[in-house]
Amino acid sequence: MSSNLGPKYITFDAYGTLVHFQMSPLTRKLFSDRVGRDRIVEFLDDFEAYRLDEVLGAYKPYPQVIKHALRRACDRWRIKYRDSDGETIVAAVPTWGPHAEVPDVLVTLARHYPLVILSNAADSHISSNVAHLGAPFHAVYTAEQARAYKPQFQAFEYMLDTLGCDRSEILHVSSSLTYDLIPAHHLRITHKVYVNRGYEPSTPYYGYDEIKDLSGLPGLLGL
Repeated sequence: MSSNLGPKYITFDAYGTLVHFQMSPLTRKLFSDRVGRDRIVEFLDDFEAYRLDEVLGAYKPYPQVIKHALRRACDRWRIKYRDSDGETIVAAVPTWGPHAEVPDVLVTLARHYPLVILSNAADSHISSNVAHLGAPFHAVYTAEQARAYKPQFQAFEYMLDTLGCDRSEILHVSSSLTYDLIPAHHLRITHKVYVNRGYEPSTPYYGYDEIKDLSGLPGLLGL
């Protein structure tokens, strides 16, 4: 990436990219009495897949996304769903802090660029997560505000319209191809960075620079 890129804004996914997403470890603990160790990874994969399916339809609040997806995974596995499990997971979301390298990198970036978050989050959750990131943000946009979740185009279009900028004027940074970088590619958002934290296999076809964690981003920008 050229140091002359000079995006007007750097836009970030939050959960997984900046915030240490810890839903699977908590779910593993909650379901240790119903799913054996040898199959828990399959159950977690199904829960993740249902979360994606839940956000592709009409908007619903994030707690409902989590609970509906968890119930569907339990139904598929023919195991008991407890609403208390969903409540525990929902309550944990705003307690999650950043990946270790993130605060220092964001402070560096914020000296040069306005920072923006576009998150599949509830307003009541994201404020706590952002407070732990340790850097100023120009704007924080959520699915609740956009009335749509990524990977739906409406979420990205809401952000761009609200910022009042062209898609060529942002650099979008995410650790998810599915939720962020693939839809960004189809929206012709040219400047993209994949933070490959191991959640998904790299697919260079979608036209991004790749870094292993956020510490590589200042170098891409010539900082």
